[in-house]
Amino acid sequence: MTTELTLGFSPCPNDTFMFYPLVHGLVDTGGLSYRERLEDVETLNQLALTGELDVSKVSYHALGQIRDQYALLHSGSALGRGCGPLLVAGGAIDPANLRGRTIAVPGRYTTALLLLRLFDPALENFIVMPFNEIMDAVLRGDVDAGLIIHESRFTYEGFGLHKLLDLGEWWEGETGLPIPLGGIVARRSLGAETIAAVERALKGGVQYARTHPGEAARYIGEHAQEMSPEVCAAHIGLYVNDFSTDLGDEGIRAISCLLQRAEEAGIIPASEMPLFAR
Repeated sequence: MTTELTLGFSPCPNDTFMFYPLVHGLVDTGGLSYRERLEDVETLNQLALTGELDVSKVSYHALGQIRDQYALLHSGSALGRGCGPLLVAGGAIDPANLRGRTIAVPGRYTTALLLLRLFDPALENFIVMPFNEIMDAVLRGDVDAGLIIHESRFTYEGFGLHKLLDLGEWWEGETGLPIPLGGIVARRSLGAETIAAVERALKGGVQYARTHPGEAARYIGEHAQEMSPEVCAAHIGLYVNDFSTDLGDEGIRAISCLLQRAEEAGIIPASEMPLFAR
């Protein structure tokens, strides 16, 4: 009898690209099947916080909140260099002058917000909204600045917005490490054997996607909404890399560093649980 697991990931091209082989049975799933649920990243964070999903993409900020219930997997992460969130505004503003002013952010548990809080703990006037509404809110003057993620980093200049800060560049300069944005977690209660099977299937799926890059084009396009094929390709090229196949030692160091800094800043609770299930 096949065991069905709930699987949450976002409709962003990097996620649909990586998960296409898994949800369409193109790799050995080890006797598991998956019921997909596509939601924006902050919705996935909230679902994981309430324990509603067996396996899910989450922001590393959210991982810091759920380490006792969920274990991180070695594959499927969005982590790299030159891919961090951007702080933008309608005009040139020194980020230090944003203290007390309104900043639109894409979710309370996004890594983008965690990085901004680590960059300047005095920033606090955040307005949460869907990531795809932030640039318009800045343009209308509803907020003084916006924290943008995903494909917005490829399109903000076309909106006439100014980049105030690249939080990925800041992080890399501070630590020398790649920036961990989001990862895949599995509920610890699934048990080590099931989690290991999920991990093998996920890694196989990422490897399949990277060696057969054209196969998922229709699936990606169905979920990419109004994103152009060029932006989709740039999105995948930026966020799917060797760290997505396997975090490796450097990826694990980057995640551990981020979580440690977040703990020290009092943003996430301490946890005695190991990062991985095994």
